[in-house]
Amino acid sequence: MCSDMVSSSEVSSINDLKVLKYGIYSCSSFLPSFSPENILEDNNADQGSRWSSETNNPPQFIMLKLEKMAIVKSITFGKYEKTHVCNLKKFKIYGGITDNTQIELLDSGLNNDSMPETFVLRHTLGDYPFPCRYIKIVPLQSWGATFNFSIWFVELKGLDDFNEIEKAIDWFHSYREREVVRLCMKHFRLLNYQNVFNELKNITQVKLEDPLLSELFDTLVLKGDFDASELFIENAITDGYLNSYITKQEYHPSWKMVKNDETRPGMRGGHQMVIDSLSETIFLFGGWDGHQDLSDLWSYHIPSNKWKLLSSDVEAEGGPSPRSCHKMVCNPQRREIFVLGRYLNGLYRTAYNLKSDFYVYNIESNRWTLISENTSLVGGPSLIFDHQMCMDVAKSTIYVFGGRILTPTTCCSSAEERSPNDLGPPPQEPQFSGLYSYHILTNTWKCLSERNENQDVNSNMLLKPRIGHCMLFHPQYRKLYIFNGQHNKEHLTDFLSYNVDTEHVEMISDFIKQDVSELPPLGYAQRASIDSDLDEIYVLSGLSKDKERREEDRAQNSFWVYSLKKYKWTCVYKNENVGEQYWSRMQYIEPCPRYAHQMVYDEKKKMHFLFGGNPGRMCLPKVRLDDFWSLQLCRTSHQEMLQRCKLLIRKCRFQELIQTDKLQALEFLQSGFSHLIGSNLEQEEQIQSMASLLFSEKQSKSGKQSLEDDKHKHVNRCELFEKLSSFFPESMTQPKKDLVDMIPL
Repeated sequence: MCSDMVSSSEVSSINDLKVLKYGIYSCSSFLPSFSPENILEDNNADQGSRWSSETNNPPQFIMLKLEKMAIVKSITFGKYEKTHVCNLKKFKIYGGITDNTQIELLDSGLNNDSMPETFVLRHTLGDYPFPCRYIKIVPLQSWGATFNFSIWFVELKGLDDFNEIEKAIDWFHSYREREVVRLCMKHFRLLNYQNVFNELKNITQVKLEDPLLSELFDTLVLKGDFDASELFIENAITDGYLNSYITKQEYHPSWKMVKNDETRPGMRGGHQMVIDSLSETIFLFGGWDGHQDLSDLWSYHIPSNKWKLLSSDVEAEGGPSPRSCHKMVCNPQRREIFVLGRYLNGLYRTAYNLKSDFYVYNIESNRWTLISENTSLVGGPSLIFDHQMCMDVAKSTIYVFGGRILTPTTCCSSAEERSPNDLGPPPQEPQFSGLYSYHILTNTWKCLSERNENQDVNSNMLLKPRIGHCMLFHPQYRKLYIFNGQHNKEHLTDFLSYNVDTEHVEMISDFIKQDVSELPPLGYAQRASIDSDLDEIYVLSGLSKDKERREEDRAQNSFWVYSLKKYKWTCVYKNENVGEQYWSRMQYIEPCPRYAHQMVYDEKKKMHFLFGGNPGRMCLPKVRLDDFWSLQLCRTSHQEMLQRCKLLIRKCRFQELIQTDKLQALEFLQSGFSHLIGSNLEQEEQIQSMASLLFSEKQSKSGKQSLEDDKHKHVNRCELFEKLSSFFPESMTQPKKDLVDMIPL
């Protein structure tokens, strides 16, 4: 669910850990009727079996004392048998050897349900285990805004083997002593007590930082050799020392219209696209052009930027009938594309045409094969639309989840092609499909989770059937990732993973417990992709469910990235401008808002491709788009990083030149900065503001810096060194904290 919730891959290892015994050491306040000792026993049917604070205002806390020192690896919270307003929506956990020297171990929150939740605690410093005797739980917010905090049950797990703990304690004491020395060394070096610094370094044999950064300090701070410092940074970037910093920087989007004057697919929405990574080819099939379903098949070769019409009517060649709101997956190893599902207007439904046909297209031979005339008769799903499909190449298995089942009596519209004024449920309650797998080699279907209209959405054992959702497969983690969607009138906000090997369902997060500004907007026809190398999920917004928006403005433009390592969503692109005039001006710069579009991801080139969709124009309801876009998420490049570092170095150099020779400083300002700023307006403004220093700074009369000026110069160089050091891995740098910060006031 939140930042450090235990993943299914870690469940077995945590279950093997020892349950650690503890007692209640202290707490800030509690209601007399709910004793702190109540959390020692898991009585989930007893509402009185809990600790509750007297107020709902932080800081409140409860301190647990372990029977003996241990390496605490996980914490489990039990809950009342029903949802409860006093459950902890947000909390923090600290731990340490003593009750007043602790570090943060977890920052998270609980779902407001009856299911126990287990979290991994931070239990290392660097690569070494961190021993604890005291665990402090600090509630920050309850699910009921005006209610006090309650903790029902706490279980700690970890290691308390004497030999292991003794080693950890010895290392921890050595670590603290070493850090004290490093803080002193940093402090003395900042004060330019170089003799004291060298003496402390020789006596203790403690390294303040990586020798490479010590070399930079000598070059930049002690010698003031700015040219050599720039060369040092250039070599460090070339050698990859700044790569870890660059990869942590936020993305910025680069949209580009893919232009092609030759033949290309026409306007449509509700179509499907897949990418064959081996041949770098995108395949597009079907869709709705505003008047009729289509049955044409196209390919787009990425390197040559060429579309090719493979068939104007695949049905005439033994393939699927014209359709929209179907789904396709590609098996690049076998060079096959599978097609399942479609939408059919209720006026044209008969018992015959509601069969769930299932096709495969062979890329090499350009031939279609009907695998099954009706998958529901061979253990597969009924005829569905607005479902999701994923391909497990390693196991030659296709997973199908959700979708609305077409029946002769149910008149319903598609989430892919509905209009903004048709967001509500159909007149009759629809039927939804569950989770199925199809094994290609044996041609067999298996139902993994049946549809159940009364299923509890909070259950982590079952998957709620839905439409309008996203589903992705991570081949290394062996997991399906499922989020959002709609079930009847209910807009689902869960984010789940399903392990295809163990069938374990894990609740990663529930969107309703987080700030909506930090999450992708809920809605319909979102498009998602996954990069298993980067452990990232990408989501392009579609049609918003926000009824406060005007109907013609419900199509949204935003792009989000979810880090599977950081458990965090980040918005990298958003454009909320509305109106035909604005988007007419932007038509060649970035795509207008839309839904019923399609998006594929080239994992090798790290590039998305977007085609078509419904712009949601109320005045022209039948209009569909045929524009084709590429999207590349860019981070700071090595060249941009080098320019940024050089700019910092030269600003420091300029400030020193002002003190000795203003004419030389002016010449350096004119010649040393122009090629570094390019079109960066912010940097250009900084350079312009530097010119004012030529008229505000006083130049020393004798040309020699006073003692105070030397001290000021040393401090400025040290600050520059610290900025440059922050771009290197933390394991290479001096401590971030300062010795003076430890002095109590």
